[in-house]
Amino acid sequence: MLIRMSDEDDKKSNRVQQLREDRLLSKAELARRAGVSVLTIDRVERGAQCRLDTKRKIILALGLKVTDRGQVFED
Repeated sequence: MLIRMSDEDDKKSNRVQQLREDRLLSKAELARRAGVSVLTIDRVERGAQCRLDTKRKIILALGLKVTDRGQVFED
């Protein structure tokens, strides 16, 4: 029997949108600073999984240190 996980099961909690808005950044500006697409930022904010490198880029683009990862992403 094959059990398929729903999209909701793949969602991860994070604070990217809150931190972005606190810094008065648009999704486009955060994407530009991070070197990723706006679509990637949108997906991450909605809780989609992303690569570790993408998380690192977003954390740094928010002006944080990689060691602050726990403030942004719950893993």
